[in-house]
Amino acid sequence: MYRYFVQPQIDKFNAAVTGYELFMKQYTENGWRPPADFTKLPTAIIADELLKVADRLSLKMKYVAVNLNRVQLVKPEVTAAVIAVQNRVRPLRIVVEITEDRSDPVVPMGAVRAAFQQLYARGIEISLDDVDCGENTEVTSVPLLPFVDEIKFAIQNFDQGFANPIVPRRISFWTSVAHQNHLRFVLEGIEDRHDDQVADRMGIEYRQGYYYGRPHLLRLAASDPR
Repeated sequence: MYRYFVQPQIDKFNAAVTGYELFMKQYTENGWRPPADFTKLPTAIIADELLKVADRLSLKMKYVAVNLNRVQLVKPEVTAAVIAVQNRVRPLRIVVEITEDRSDPVVPMGAVRAAFQQLYARGIEISLDDVDCGENTEVTSVPLLPFVDEIKFAIQNFDQGFANPIVPRRISFWTSVAHQNHLRFVLEGIEDRHDDQVADRMGIEYRQGYYYGRPHLLRLAASDPR
């Protein structure tokens, strides 16, 4: 059994939950666990579970964000499935978050751009997840910005969080990039009140993290394991 867990993304300055990021998990003998290999996840499961969640949240949220790595992104059947779901659940928006997961062999930039263009043309928003990590470096991210709606930076990817002097500098860099390109900037990894207050001082509006809500199972049936 597969289900999406959901975590709220908030607009701090308007005190509102704007959407949910979806995390696919599989129920095993050890409880809910992420799939061992997301690239082997059947497209039908992605599409079916995404549609169920989108239907449930369509009257409550502006968008739901589904994670895809680059190998998944460039599969024609996956992009077609996401487009089909978007066509069924409007006005709820589907946001495709491109994860930083490394692929072997590396997916060519041209193939990534082509998939971005296809989604962009169909009104599907695209987010670069965890910039400055894995595949989503500055070098690989900047060329994709014409097709991107959102940049996400995760402080939990850096030792010591905000206490690490690299973190504020890179947040400032990426917020500037987002502003110059008219993109949303989302700060991830807000774990406690201190993180929240620092983000306030930095003027960051959109946020995500355990401080605002942990990922939790969106139960679709009474029989779903907790």
